[in-house]
Amino acid sequence: MEQKSIDYMKLIYSFHEEMLRNDFTLVYEGEITHQITKAFTSLAENNMERMSEDTSIKKKVFHVMVECLQNLSKHSEENDLTKYGGGPAGNGIFIVGKLGETTNQQYHVITGNPIENEKMPELLALLEKINELDKEGLKEFYKRQMREGTLSEKGGAGLGLIDIARKTGEKLEYHFVPVDENNSFFLLRTKISRKQLD
Repeated sequence: MEQKSIDYMKLIYSFHEEMLRNDFTLVYEGEITHQITKAFTSLAENNMERMSEDTSIKKKVFHVMVECLQNLSKHSEENDLTKYGGGPAGNGIFIVGKLGETTNQQYHVITGNPIENEKMPELLALLEKINELDKEGLKEFYKRQMREGTLSEKGGAGLGLIDIARKTGEKLEYHFVPVDENNSFFLLRTKISRKQLD
């Protein structure tokens, strides 16, 4: 029992060291609610204030965080994690960090949530489409989805993901980790450059 306790403490310390190395300022796993979203954005805003971050960068990070959290909240609640030993529906992971060389640091917003495998092809097609488009193409795609997009049961028509790509000017990074024959875990990383974009 004592050995397990020591191993657990080592794991926590190792995770803490990894967070410091990568300048992760926020790591959360659990239920995503409106109150949690407000708390996270407030914490991130205060942290960037302390670092005297540029106002336009703060707005961009804030916007991406809200879109990612709303996306996480909407889509993770469609799944019941208890099916494979997790928590209740509505759970996910959310990480914010600042990575890269001092001269070229980027904010990273990382989310993860379960997804049913039957819904993966549609999401994958949307992500691939978004990453194919340039700034003008994303603008037109956003307008078209507003007019003609098929809303999911939770709404959206992929507008949040399109908007994130438009606001950041970066490609979306994603990965699907198989969980069982019916479910996968969807990981999404969004980068926000601290350099000014046009």
